[in-house]
Amino acid sequence: MTKGTDVRELALGVLLEISGGMEYSHVALRNVLEKYQYLEKQERSFLTRLVEGTLERRIWLDYVIDQFSSVKVKKQKPVIREILRMSVYQLQFMDSVPDSAVCNEAVKLAQKKGFRQLKGFVNGVLRNIARHLKEVEYPSPEQPVRYLSVRYSMPEWIVEEWLERYGRTDAERILAAFYEERPVTIRVSQSRISPEELKDRLEAGGVRVSPAPYLDCALQIEGYDYLGALPEFREGLFQVQDVSSMLAVEAAGVKPGDYCMDVCAAPGGKSLYLAEKTGKTGVVDARDLTEYKAEYIRENVRRMQMENIRVSVRDASVPDPESEEKADVLIADLPCSGLGVLGKKTDLKYRMSREQQEELAVLQKKILSVVQAYVKPGGTLIYSTCTISQAENEENVRWFLEHFPYEAVSLEDCLPKELLEDSGAPGMESIQKGYLQLLPGVHRCDGFFIAKFRRKSLTGIPV
Repeated sequence: MTKGTDVRELALGVLLEISGGMEYSHVALRNVLEKYQYLEKQERSFLTRLVEGTLERRIWLDYVIDQFSSVKVKKQKPVIREILRMSVYQLQFMDSVPDSAVCNEAVKLAQKKGFRQLKGFVNGVLRNIARHLKEVEYPSPEQPVRYLSVRYSMPEWIVEEWLERYGRTDAERILAAFYEERPVTIRVSQSRISPEELKDRLEAGGVRVSPAPYLDCALQIEGYDYLGALPEFREGLFQVQDVSSMLAVEAAGVKPGDYCMDVCAAPGGKSLYLAEKTGKTGVVDARDLTEYKAEYIRENVRRMQMENIRVSVRDASVPDPESEEKADVLIADLPCSGLGVLGKKTDLKYRMSREQQEELAVLQKKILSVVQAYVKPGGTLIYSTCTISQAENEENVRWFLEHFPYEAVSLEDCLPKELLEDSGAPGMESIQKGYLQLLPGVHRCDGFFIAKFRRKSLTGIPV
């Protein structure tokens, strides 16, 4: 271990920051890894796995702890609660760490954080769990909601929703997919380097590279220490972006010279891809709500050396008369519940509720009602989310087509043949109706929703 740095203490700090609602998991972890860049590769991996794993398995961890603790998890002090969670995660899922070391380090950490009087409690609970972990009784599979909720650490309301919509088999496929280890997906900046050339450069630097599904411009990378340390990343030769996000741009059918708008653009992945497709003759107008988000986009634009992107701070829910009927293509990848990307943003499932999901669906309608006016007659509007929710997806599509002068456009001619041929994928028949729900575990990408619309002429006749 790097001298003077307690990786478990760093993990505890990140977990407390996330559980206290101060920061999202992927941001909090990224901030710590950037701050402690000097950590050795093994320590960084340990920290990442411990934080992400403890978050992913929170419901399961609490279920186990409650069977052995005289004080239930919800009544424990936040520091003690997170120490127990991260320790039980190590006991169950990190075989390389001896049980005795887990218990001893937890006791030291409790003492270091000012809970000397609770050392005995922490030690007793953890040693009891270590001895009897294999004897834990779980909910019966005959009670599918409770069983799947504990097994996959998913709130019951989400399990209920997916069981009702997809049935037991596909719902469990989706739940299991969030725990599958997947390499990071990147999009190659093909205006500057070919996928083959980038692959050779990355592999020469010790990075493991493999083709990503569906798109030739996408690769998967793993085995590197820190993304920012890769020369190819700093030079802007690639952008981290899931294939599902790239597919939203593919669906738009962008042409060189198009004027494109991305109304909720941060961190800028779709805007950058649009800019590459429009070429030097096109323009991409990338917008987001705050200066913080806009600067995040600008950082990626500078790194990727794209000169045809304009970045501005604008509220997508507030009409901008100057933008009316300007866009050939508009991307509306709107705020959503994020239930399709829980494998990457592990804490979202605990922050979200049915009520919040309904509020988001209303916000999406409000934004769509504003930005639809920015598309030229005959132009294309892509509506997308990174969630699995009928209220936020299919129901919004139906509502939009009922209220605005648009028609649905089949996705059949703009999506990769490999994707369309994926067998056993529910909902694939919807592509002719202009939308597609991508599902983790069913499709080989994040959960994502894409809908394509064309604006009609002023007379109501399709252009």
